[in-house]
Amino acid sequence: MMRQYDLVERVRAYAPNVDEDRLNRAYVYTVQMHGGQKRASGDPYFSHPVEVAGLMTDLRMDEETIITALLHDTVEDTLTTIEDIEAKFGSEVAQLVDGVTKLSKIEAQTEDERAAENLRKFLLAISNDIRVLLVKLADRLHNMRTLHFIKSPEKRRRIAKETMDIYAPLAERIGMYEYMREMQLLAFEQLEPEAYETTTARLKHIRDNTEIRLETINEGIVEEMRRHGLKVTVSGREKHPYSIWRKMQERHVAFDQLSDINAFRIITENPEDCYWALGVLHRKWQMVPGRFKDFISTPKRNGYRSIHTTILFARNMRVEVQIRSKSMHAASEFGFAAHWAYKQEDKPDGQAGWIRDLIEIMETSHDAEDLLENARMAMYHDRIFAFTPKGALHQLPKGATAVDFAYAVHTDLGDKTVGAKVNGRHVPLRTPLGNGDMVEILKSKAQEPQPGWLNFVVTGKARAAIRRHVRVQQRDELIAIGRELYNEVVQRAPIKIGKKALAAATDRLGFVDADELMHAVGAGKMNDQQLIAALLPGYESNDSQMVWASQENAISIRGLTPGMGYHLGDCCHPVPGDRIIGMRIPDQPVEVHTIECGRLASDADVDWVDLSWGEGSDGAAARLRVVIHNRPGTLGEIASLFGYQKANIINLRMSARDEEFHTFEIDLEVHDLHHLLRIISALRASESVATADRVYG
Repeated sequence: MMRQYDLVERVRAYAPNVDEDRLNRAYVYTVQMHGGQKRASGDPYFSHPVEVAGLMTDLRMDEETIITALLHDTVEDTLTTIEDIEAKFGSEVAQLVDGVTKLSKIEAQTEDERAAENLRKFLLAISNDIRVLLVKLADRLHNMRTLHFIKSPEKRRRIAKETMDIYAPLAERIGMYEYMREMQLLAFEQLEPEAYETTTARLKHIRDNTEIRLETINEGIVEEMRRHGLKVTVSGREKHPYSIWRKMQERHVAFDQLSDINAFRIITENPEDCYWALGVLHRKWQMVPGRFKDFISTPKRNGYRSIHTTILFARNMRVEVQIRSKSMHAASEFGFAAHWAYKQEDKPDGQAGWIRDLIEIMETSHDAEDLLENARMAMYHDRIFAFTPKGALHQLPKGATAVDFAYAVHTDLGDKTVGAKVNGRHVPLRTPLGNGDMVEILKSKAQEPQPGWLNFVVTGKARAAIRRHVRVQQRDELIAIGRELYNEVVQRAPIKIGKKALAAATDRLGFVDADELMHAVGAGKMNDQQLIAALLPGYESNDSQMVWASQENAISIRGLTPGMGYHLGDCCHPVPGDRIIGMRIPDQPVEVHTIECGRLASDADVDWVDLSWGEGSDGAAARLRVVIHNRPGTLGEIASLFGYQKANIINLRMSARDEEFHTFEIDLEVHDLHHLLRIISALRASESVATADRVYG
């Protein structure tokens, strides 16, 4: 464990004017507060924050960050409060410690909910100060180094999975590749122990039996560079086991089929020499086509800059080479921390874009699993680069489509997207973009986000925006259905119910406003009796008008001459409760149509008869158009829903189909309009249904 004197000396080595007294007080304070606490390894607990502070000195962090590292666990694990820290070490340290402090374990939450809430806190904290994330990553890295001391395999796996899903991607997104690689390796050992053992054993075997050693390749590259007057530093390494295992999974290849497991770095004196070194390399050794990437001219979103290429060394041995300058190398290993020059009013620009996207996703994600999925997408996908017609560069995950690109440019543009041109050619919106594509988005003010887009967009920002719109749209539809159902109930009430009674019922039921009440009614969360009880407290009725009772199928029509025949229109399928009109056609029974039926307008010359349903009318066929997702079992789910709603399927016909959706026209036997509206409400609430509407003609 690092001693107090050693820590101060390490800070003084790069910050001679540091307040030594303040550092000493923080060191002593964390030792006192953690007292006799022990870690799973048996070491004193305060050894952990001291080691985290040591990791911060490796990054040459400022005084406030070192003190925050020393104190980061005191609020959670001791009697210390944020107010105590502010009084002793100032408001800046207090804010940083508050941002880093872990959440207490809430046993009632699921594992994903705990992880999601943890992520929410980090995103909010690091959006204000990136140093919070740097300390948190060092905290997690040290915990991973001592993870093997924890006895519970389940706990080790949970911590390792959280590290792999959240902390390693966060480290990658701010360019701290050394932290990322070590976290991945330690987590890999816990999550896939057999794969870890197999991969490390195979690497050792290759290392022991390969004729061409890393040293030989290293010396060959150095000598060739020296011959051309280039001063460089070359280092060779094996790719770490997790990187190799993941590549095997992604490519579906065996270990023996991987030929580029060795990687070399050429570090030049200045950026200009990088391209000179590339020319020397390619003239001496044949390059492997398709394996060249220039991240100097087009840096990654986290600021990473380097040239990547793969060459064929002696005996056709593939060797991956990265070429970068000294400053690029420092930034590539430790990202933001490598060129740290913190100013409260001038934060590093590189953090803004991706953190802002994650904050937006966080604010629109109501589901823990949804948040984690979108955040992982935003943080940890291979990237491509695409351009607007004006040359603005946007980085996107591999597999991103034109819709993802539109949302990356601006949320409003994504919402209004109707088409796209890629490299001057019209393409379907679902077309994956390639590296270097020029993308022009076509928009329309009348367009809205389409639910079907969720089947192909890959960015968290796009998915969050589309889901937000779908939720709002579904809510509006349920409110509209709820109002129709409410009006039906009100019409059957024994006394007139006005706005005053509605407002009182809304308050009585604990809803914010009438729309929220209508949403509950439309979603089927409240039945007629509950609604009447809220509107008319104390009223109890056995009146059949207040209850939609199942009766023998019987329909009577008022307004017809006694003995006159009639039949219900096949075009609009009226059901009891609809407003109806009769069409009198010579020598034929009267046709009964809904007031909305288009036939009434097309046959305006015929005589109309004003009709209404007779008392006790029950049972008629209604037609629905239902669009369901093309997934196994969805039609069965819909059939089960009809059965639960006690509606009989008379006829079912598929009218359209494609890869994503199937459209059915379904004739149902229902009791009345109230029954039909409840069925439509239940359909729209189903995850299997995209849309559900009544067909009038």
